[in-house]
Amino acid sequence: MFKGHPKGLYVAFFANMGERFGYYTMLAIFVLYIQSKFGWSATQAGHVYGAFLFGIYFLPLLGGFIADYVLGYGKTIILGIIIMFTGYIMLAVPGTGELFIYGALAIISLGTGLFKGNLQALVGNLYDEAKYSKLRDSAFNIFYMGINIGAFFAPSAARSMRSWILGLQGLTYDAAIPSLAHKYLNGTLENTAELTRFAQTEMGTHFTNLTDFSNHYIAALSQSYNAGFAVAAASMILSIAIFIGFRKYYKHADITHKQQKAKNKESVVELTSKQTWDRLMALGLVFLVVIFFWMAFHQNGFTLTIFARDYTVGAVSKGTAIIFNLSTFLPLLLAILGFVLLIGKGNSAKVKWFGLIIALGSIVVAYFTIRQLTPEGNPISPEIFQQFNPIFIVFLTPIIVGYFTYLGKRNKEPSSPKKIGIGMIITAIGFGIMVLASKGLMSPHDLAQQGGVSDTLRSPYWLIGTYFTLTIAELFLSPIGISFVSKVAPPQFKGLAQGGWLGATAVGNLLAGFIGPFWDKWELWQFFTLLVVLTLLSAMFIFSILKLLERATHS
Repeated sequence: MFKGHPKGLYVAFFANMGERFGYYTMLAIFVLYIQSKFGWSATQAGHVYGAFLFGIYFLPLLGGFIADYVLGYGKTIILGIIIMFTGYIMLAVPGTGELFIYGALAIISLGTGLFKGNLQALVGNLYDEAKYSKLRDSAFNIFYMGINIGAFFAPSAARSMRSWILGLQGLTYDAAIPSLAHKYLNGTLENTAELTRFAQTEMGTHFTNLTDFSNHYIAALSQSYNAGFAVAAASMILSIAIFIGFRKYYKHADITHKQQKAKNKESVVELTSKQTWDRLMALGLVFLVVIFFWMAFHQNGFTLTIFARDYTVGAVSKGTAIIFNLSTFLPLLLAILGFVLLIGKGNSAKVKWFGLIIALGSIVVAYFTIRQLTPEGNPISPEIFQQFNPIFIVFLTPIIVGYFTYLGKRNKEPSSPKKIGIGMIITAIGFGIMVLASKGLMSPHDLAQQGGVSDTLRSPYWLIGTYFTLTIAELFLSPIGISFVSKVAPPQFKGLAQGGWLGATAVGNLLAGFIGPFWDKWELWQFFTLLVVLTLLSAMFIFSILKLLERATHS
């Protein structure tokens, strides 16, 4: 899987990993931040969440244009990182109002627009050489792993900063407190008994009145999230250092069609008008389908996070807590990696010994960290569920790539468009799990009327199972889709085409937030059934135009 690739891929891998760590650190806590700071409903938070994600993924169209026709890929990418850093620093400032936060989000969106699609286009350029062309799909799977390694550590970083800042003020985190505190302050909390209990537990002998406690807790929790945004800003420094420091490995690929044409016109491949139109049509149809995938998938930072907060148990047994704590989970993951290196076919003796040392050392560390957990009552927080998708990506990517390689050797590997269609079907299965999990649970509207505390809570394994299924779907769709775009895009529109892929993602993200009113009004099972139906219809559509898409791939 990792053999035979140009070194420039790994520069892009680590630069992207640093940027995505910052982004997902911010995203893991963003909805929780604005709800706890302003007391917003899911609908209000969803509008901001959806609009922000729309900007994140729509502005790469602008970034692609700037790179293709003005600055080139490398300079546009560097400018994007600097702008993102500025936006995260703004979010890290405590005590700011809504307009300031909106401004920070706009700046982050612009920076991401300049960075994301153009880095993907640059990676695609590395594989335009004949000796690398067959590795294109595999390359984007590896590239995608970098995204998800950064995303895996992000929720834990956000949670650690939140716990540390709250701890400095003698407080602990409880998801129920912010909503109760806001309701008390605006005069809509009818029964204050539960808030009083929380206040007395948190403040002890320092408790004076509910007004002071509510203001104090909301301010402290907001500051803890500000600290998480500061971590996101720091990761931008790492990203830009990698990208600039190792430029020599991708410098030859940092050239646009316009620049190449000016440099050596004879070597530039020009498509006919019909070929260009056929390719653009194929890309547009794929973009239409992926809108509905991202609308469903990006419920992870919205309704699935709310489900984790409001409908999932807040404390688990020792066995389950192992996978929710980075100090226990990471050693186990490293032990698995060590055993893979130890038993892997073709590995040298040095690699096998290295794997054995990693495995044994990690098992020892895991033993001592697991001993610190209690038999029952280990707390888990809602944002930590977002670590499962990226870690599943990392461990499932070699399996999926290996499976495709196995099929490819037998001339049975599905085409890229067919893989995308299969991914949509698997997405529907993932949300089918949530339909089952939601049966018998109180609707969000009724839950709010009751005070925000559900009498019935679900096991975390419902959400983990959903994330596992959605991860498989993502591997069939997202890196394959990016590879498809890099392969099919007309040379003069490479940056714009990657921006178009992300623009389709933007529309999906916008819809992800704007279906929030259904969440507040419908039964839970009805909401998740809507996602099942939409993704199945999208799968049917892509299979109906499969021949057209496959023809464009070879035109």
